[in-house]
Amino acid sequence: MKPELATKIRFGLVGIANTAVDLVAYTLLSLAGVPMFVANLVSTSAGMVCSFTLNRSFTFRARGGDVRTQLLLFALVTAVGLWVVQPIVISLTGGLFAGTPEVVAVVGPKLIALAFTLVWNYVLYSKLVFRPKEAV
Repeated sequence: MKPELATKIRFGLVGIANTAVDLVAYTLLSLAGVPMFVANLVSTSAGMVCSFTLNRSFTFRARGGDVRTQLLLFALVTAVGLWVVQPIVISLTGGLFAGTPEVVAVVGPKLIALAFTLVWNYVLYSKLVFRPKEAV
C-alpha cells in the first residue's frame, strides 16, 4: 500500500472518532436547547483535542518537529474550519431540512458542514501542520 493511501485511511479512521465526539456532543447540546454557536463551539473543541492527539501520533506520525508550532498551526487551521466554515454551512443548509424530524434538522446541516471541513483539514494538516521533515 502506498504511504499516502495509508495516511488517508488513518485520517479517515481518526476522522470517524473525531466526528463521533463532535456530532454526539453537538446533538445532545442542541436538543437540550443550547444555542447553535455555543453547541458547535463546545462540540468542536472536544473533537479538536481528540483530533490533534490522534492525527499527530497516528495519522501523520509526526514524532519530530516542534509540538508547540504544530499545535498552534493545528489550532488555527481547525478553528477556521470548525468555527467559521461550519456555522456558515450549517446556517446556509438548515432550510434544506425544514419539515423533517428535529434530530434530522439538527444533524443534517452539521453533516454537510463536516464534509466541507474534512477536505479543508486534510489538505492543510498534510501540507502545513504535520508536513514531513524533508518538506520543511
